Amino acid sequence: MIYLQLFISFFKIGLFSFGGGYGMIPLIERELVANGWFSAQEFVRIISISEMTPGPIAVNTATLAGYNTAGIGGAAAATLGVVLPSFILIAATARLLYRFRSHPLVKRLLWGIKPVVLALIIAAAVFVGRNILFLGPVGWGSWDVASLAIMAVSLVLLLTVKVNPIFLLLGSAGAGIALYYLGIF
Repeated sequence: MIYLQLFISFFKIGLFSFGGGYGMIPLIERELVANGWFSAQEFVRIISISEMTPGPIAVNTATLAGYNTAGIGGAAAATLGVVLPSFILIAATARLLYRFRSHPLVKRLLWGIKPVVLALIIAAAVFVGRNILFLGPVGWGSWDVASLAIMAVSLVLLLTVKVNPIFLLLGSAGAGIALYYLGIF
């Protein structure tokens, strides 16, 4: 039964998500937390691991969440559920979209979806940020200063020096290990 629940949950996510994996994060979070499969903190860990792992974040998240919920069968059910809607929709609409790509209605439809995709990505960033940068309830005394510093340095390096994200991931992992052994967290 859990396999069917995972498949249906991730099928809904795959069916109603636009904008790629980052646009799916709010939907995945609601589904996993609402079903009681994960807490918000556990979900943030899954997103972090999914981001570091090669491959699309939505597929990685579905696979990891499915595996943590119900083993290999759960991973297969969740992964199939999240991938199948895109496959069906692309197979069914690719020829039509290509044929009518310059039609004003299709252009306006795609133009109208873009702001929602941006909102979904921002919502995902706010959710992940709230669960990473604060130690408890959001407030001035609850900032996780170490995480905030790693994030700030990473952002500056990404935007100014354009450091390769792989080096940032490795460097921040090293910083996390060092801070742990120093007893900071």
